Amino acid sequence: MNAEIIGIGSELLLGQIANTNAQFISTRLADLGINVFYHTAVGDNSDRLKQVIEIAESRADLLIFTGGLGPTKDDLTKETIAETLNKKLVYNEEAMETIQAYYTKTGAPMSENNRKQALVLEGAEVLRNDNGMAPGMALTENNRTYMLFPGPPKELYPMFTNYAEPYLLSQMKQGDTIVSRVLRFFGIGESRLEADLEDLIDQQTNPTIAPLAGDWEVTLRLTAKSDSKAEAEKLIDETEEKIKKRVGKFLYGYDQTSLAKETFATLEKRNWTISSAESLTGGLFSQQITDLPGASSLFYGGVVCYSNEVKREIGVSNETLEAYGAVSEECAIELARSVRARYNTDVGISFTGVAGPDPSEGKEPGTVFVGVVSPLGEKVISLHLAGNRDAIRKRTAKHGLNTLLNLER
Repeated sequence: MNAEIIGIGSELLLGQIANTNAQFISTRLADLGINVFYHTAVGDNSDRLKQVIEIAESRADLLIFTGGLGPTKDDLTKETIAETLNKKLVYNEEAMETIQAYYTKTGAPMSENNRKQALVLEGAEVLRNDNGMAPGMALTENNRTYMLFPGPPKELYPMFTNYAEPYLLSQMKQGDTIVSRVLRFFGIGESRLEADLEDLIDQQTNPTIAPLAGDWEVTLRLTAKSDSKAEAEKLIDETEEKIKKRVGKFLYGYDQTSLAKETFATLEKRNWTISSAESLTGGLFSQQITDLPGASSLFYGGVVCYSNEVKREIGVSNETLEAYGAVSEECAIELARSVRARYNTDVGISFTGVAGPDPSEGKEPGTVFVGVVSPLGEKVISLHLAGNRDAIRKRTAKHGLNTLLNLER
């Protein structure tokens, strides 16, 4: 299948909300091996929506519509599609019961226009809405599939995962099993990764290799199609081995993991506790660790030490600050030692540097030092990062996580 995702709502065009639904659906379709060639957004206007449908029908065999299924007059998606396909709209009893039950439970009067939300295309498979009122629907006509979803993400996401995906799988050619795996890399840019794997990417057929950069990381999505899951996974394993031989030292995890999750798991496995002293990152490292459930079992505490006075209070000597400055390897390692001793943890990690926009101590923005003291010894990494203040700070925190993952390298 080749798909087009059509977001309906003037709020999308006015910039009042971002079209995160299209991003979510594209990710899910990629897992199914379905190509998404176009994202389209159109306002609440029936004539313009008809034009969009006509264009989409000329270039896609799966049309996915999001939004416009609500009770108000500007919610006109299913009415327009019904007219386009020459289909009637009929009431779905299950949806009607759900709507009535909601108003009975809340004690609020139900306005007549809410009945509109229970209307579905005649002959469509109804996709239940477990988190709202308007059901979704799926209809295959003339070898083309039309799928309609409500706009709110809290309704669309579970509906798509629980009901739409099984429907799509039922429409695909029998015997084709599709398996995807995401490889996550840090410390290598998208351009270098692609250059190192250029021949593999150029020769890709099955599995396919799709690079994607974001949040100062790079991912590769490997997708294989075969007659069985075992055979598809074997194809992915073979491709992954070729990739790892070239850039394996930058690979840190798979699928929906993150640097923070992998670092947390590594510390937990080693039964290590940790504390942090953060200057330019201002608590970003601590936040990423404490965002994870169970963080209190290994993260004991942290200090944000922007000023030299606070650095001295933690334990950095006057001699170090006067001889080398706050932005130095010497300061980074003393911070890591001091915070480790203060909180009596197995690991102490520190961050100091220049986030910008102006130089500091004669050092340019992007000059960064990360210090780590652990049972494996002492380590300082020196970085020269590009980007604005926000980017430098966030990238520094990620480099700290990555350093903890690679202490033995």
